[in-house]
Amino acid sequence: MDNLTNIWIKYRETNDPALRDRLIMEYAHLVKYCVGRLGMHLGTSVEYEDLVSYGIFGLIDAIERFDITKGVKFETYAALRIKGSIIDSVRKLDWIPRSLRTRQKQLEHIYGKMEAELGREPTEAELSKRLDMSVEEVQDLFRKAQIFGLISLDEYLEQNNEPMLSPEGGSAELNPEKVYSNREVKDILQQAIEKLSQNEQMVLSLYYFDELTQKEISSCLNVSESRVSQIHSKALFKLSRLLGRHKSILFDT
Repeated sequence: MDNLTNIWIKYRETNDPALRDRLIMEYAHLVKYCVGRLGMHLGTSVEYEDLVSYGIFGLIDAIERFDITKGVKFETYAALRIKGSIIDSVRKLDWIPRSLRTRQKQLEHIYGKMEAELGREPTEAELSKRLDMSVEEVQDLFRKAQIFGLISLDEYLEQNNEPMLSPEGGSAELNPEKVYSNREVKDILQQAIEKLSQNEQMVLSLYYFDELTQKEISSCLNVSESRVSQIHSKALFKLSRLLGRHKSILFDT
């Protein structure tokens, strides 16, 4: 039995704050990882230090709730609670003004209208001219558009339910209807992704499949982090239009 397992067992037996602090230090890297992942969606809208603070609360909650006897990997369990804590805290700030919501809807409307008129996707320069905004403002709208898809505690924590996690090595049993539905959604998503540009596909692949952070992706592609964020935002905006009623799958990061 390793030392970390001993700490878990002793903490469960004693609730010693000192042992809890040792566990927090041991798993603090999970908070930075989750902040790095969610930073792709939130950008500079919320300070990095604030996101870390929200994530620490989620980590503490995970440590206090975790049952080592269930056979679930703590890192998986904690990541869900850290992510949920960050998203829930950001949503409570209510930092998205009504004017921004209005402009975001306007962007969707004009984008669709110009796409029909031109027979292709409008460029950011064309959108900026039609919307009477700078290109930078249009790029910022694309980035903020994806934030509207974030949900309070994510589907894992909705209404204070525990995450639906299976023991390590196990898998959740699905009924035939659920299996078919999942395959259908995957097919729809694949078809939509194939319509994106090569750069957009690359960023989505590195972020969602390789699970890299924004900083890591910028290093891989040799572009700035802000450029990665722009590509990611534009890709999600376009996918949300292509996926229609299935668009909620985009924000399960």
